[in-house]
This record gives sequence, structure tokens and C-alpha cells, in this order.
Amino acid sequence: MSRAAKTTFVTTVVACGLTVLGVHYLQRSERAVINPPPSPTSIPGLMCSKKQMHEGVIRDEERSRMKRERQEDFDIQAKLKEEFLKEQNVRETTREADVK
Repeated sequence: MSRAAKTTFVTTVVACGLTVLGVHYLQRSERAVINPPPSPTSIPGLMCSKKQMHEGVIRDEERSRMKRERQEDFDIQAKLKEEFLKEQNVRETTREADVK
């Protein structure tokens, strides 16, 4: 390889490397401006206000209540199914049996 080719090659490699590093630097600086690091109060589990904690407790209680209601509904439906199956003769059918 000639000296000019080597110089051109090295110059392009260095230029590409500097371009990549420059782009990464710009992305980090823009990200820091657009999305600043979170404050300790905005991170869940760290330094929440009393109001936020109380709202969390209320949400948890509501979820628990909904879960209990769904379970009660499920239990009622299961009991009704058992009663109906005792009263009625139900047999398993398949699609092939229906066709005959």
C-alpha cells in the first residue's frame, strides 16, 4: 500500500471513530436535558409523601375487595353448577357424535 492510501485509511478510521463518539456524547447530553435524572421522591419505594402512601393503601384495599368479590362470585357459580349437574342428566358430547 502506498503512503497516500495508508494516510487516507487512517484518516477515515479516525474520522469515523470521532463521529461515533461525538454522536454518543450528543445523545447523552440531550437525554440529560430532556429526561433529567429522577429525584428521590419520584422513585417508587423511596421517600413517598404521606398522601401517596395513603393512596397506595386505598388502592390495595380496593384491589383486595375486588378480588374477594370475584372469588365469591366464582364460588357461587361453582355451587350452582354442582346443583344443576345433580338435577340434570348431562353427558359429554363431541362434534363427531353430533354429526351421526
